[in-house]
Amino acid sequence: MPLREFSREKTWLLPPTLEELIPADHPVRYVAAFVDGLDRAAWYELGVAPDGAARGALAYHPRLLLGVWLHGFMSGMRSSRGLERACRDQMPYLWLTGWQHPDHHTLWRFYRDHRGAMRALLKRTVRVAVAAGLVDLAVQAVDGTRVAGSAARERTLDPAALEGLLERTAIAIDDLEAQNAAGTDPPPGRLPRDLQQLEALRERVQAALEQVGTEGGPARVNVTDPDATLQKARGGGFLVGYNAQAMVAGVVPARPDDPREPGGLVITAADVTTDRDDHGQLLPLVAQAAELTEARLAQVLADGGYHSTANLAACAEQQPPVAVLMPDPQAPHPSQPYHKDRFVYDPETDTYRCPQGQTLRFNGQDQRRDGAPTVRRYRALKTVCAACPVRAACTTSTTKGRAITIGPDDALLRTHRARMATAAARTAYRRRKTLPEPAFGILKEQQAARRFLLRGLTNVRAEWALLAVAFNLRTLARIWRTTDRLDLPAAA
Repeated sequence: MPLREFSREKTWLLPPTLEELIPADHPVRYVAAFVDGLDRAAWYELGVAPDGAARGALAYHPRLLLGVWLHGFMSGMRSSRGLERACRDQMPYLWLTGWQHPDHHTLWRFYRDHRGAMRALLKRTVRVAVAAGLVDLAVQAVDGTRVAGSAARERTLDPAALEGLLERTAIAIDDLEAQNAAGTDPPPGRLPRDLQQLEALRERVQAALEQVGTEGGPARVNVTDPDATLQKARGGGFLVGYNAQAMVAGVVPARPDDPREPGGLVITAADVTTDRDDHGQLLPLVAQAAELTEARLAQVLADGGYHSTANLAACAEQQPPVAVLMPDPQAPHPSQPYHKDRFVYDPETDTYRCPQGQTLRFNGQDQRRDGAPTVRRYRALKTVCAACPVRAACTTSTTKGRAITIGPDDALLRTHRARMATAAARTAYRRRKTLPEPAFGILKEQQAARRFLLRGLTNVRAEWALLAVAFNLRTLARIWRTTDRLDLPAAA
C-alpha cells in the first residue's frame, strides 16, 4: 500500500493552540478544573496565599504547582525530578502548566511546605462525589495494606547492633576529623559532606538507642526511618514500612442493568499507622468516613483483623448504631460441637445446658490477670461428665467436670456470631472483596504506591492522603469522561 508522507522538518503556517494539544475528554482537564474550582478559603486551608506576594521575584502560580502534583500522583509520577521532566516533554503536563517548566526544586518546595494540609483535598473529593449522588453510602468497607517505607530492612537493628554501629561511626568521624586537621589549608566554613553525613548518622543512632532503651519501647529500630516498623508482608516474610488504611465505598450505577455502566470506587477515609495489627484502626476510620461524607455509616465490612469486643461495643453504642460485619476468628467451627457457644443459658435458674443435656451451675468468679473484668464460671458435676460418652471430645480435664467461663461481652459476641451466620450477612459480606482490595491494587499498580517515598509517620500520612485524593480524582474524571452524571467543577 502507498506510504504516508513523512518528514520531521514540517512547519505550521499557524501554530497550534494549547487547547489542540490534548483531547477534550482527557483526565488532565478534570484535574485543572478541580484545582481552578478551589475557592480562597480552600487555598488558605492549604496554607497557600492564592494571590502571591506583593514583592519579590515572579513565582509559579499555586494552581499550576498543585495541578502538577495531583496529576502526577494520579499517573504514578511522585518524584519532583520525574515531574520536572514531565513538564518539559509530556503533552498533558505542558497543557496543564500553560507551557511553563517548573524545576524540581520549585516543585519539591511546594510539596514539602503544603503536603500536610492536602488532607483537606480528600474531604473535597469525597463531598464532590457525595453531592453528585455517586457514593454508595449504604455499604462501606475498611481494610489495611502494608506499604514498604523508604528504608532497608537491614537497617533495622537491635541494641547490640546499634552500639556497634555507633562505635564504628565514631571511629570514622575521628578519622575524617584527623584528615581535615592534618592539612595546612584553613578550616572550611562548613563541615565536609562526608563528615556531615556521619554526624547525622551518629545522631540517628543515638536517638534509636534512646528509643529502644525506654520502658515499653521497641526491640529494634530502623536507623534510616525510625518510625517504620517490621510489618508482615503478603505471602510471608516481613517488610520495613507502614500499615496503610482506607475506607472504600462503591459508585452507585445510574443504570444497574446496563453492563456498559462504568463502575468505580471512592476512598472515604485514609490513614497510616505503625501498628502491626488492625484492631485499633476501625473506629478512627469509621469516624473519619462519617465526617468526610457527612452521613452516618449504615453498614461497615471489615476482615477478621479488626474483630474485637471493644470495636463491636463501640459500634453498637453509636447513635444510630453502626452495623459492622466482620468474621470472628474465635467463632466456633463446625468441627467444635462442644464450643461454649453451643451451651444454652437459662436465665431463670442461672445455669447452662450442654449439648448432651447436662446442667452446668454457677461455680464462682475468676479474676483475669490482664486486668479485664471478672468472668463467671459454670461447671458440671464430675460424676456426670465421667459417665458422658463424649467426654473426650468435650473436655480434657480428668479431675473435674466441664467448665465454661462467661464474660460481660459474651452476649455481644454471641449476637454478632449469630448475625454473621445468617445468609443475609454472608451475602452482604461478599462485597468486601470488591471494595478495598481492588482499590489497593489500583493504588499500588497504577499509582506506584508499593513504596512510600517520604520518611517519618507524619510525612507518610500526608503522602497516603494525597494518593487517596488522586485515586478519587481518577474515579471522578472517568465518570465525567464517560457519562453525563458529573460536570466539570466551576472555577471559583
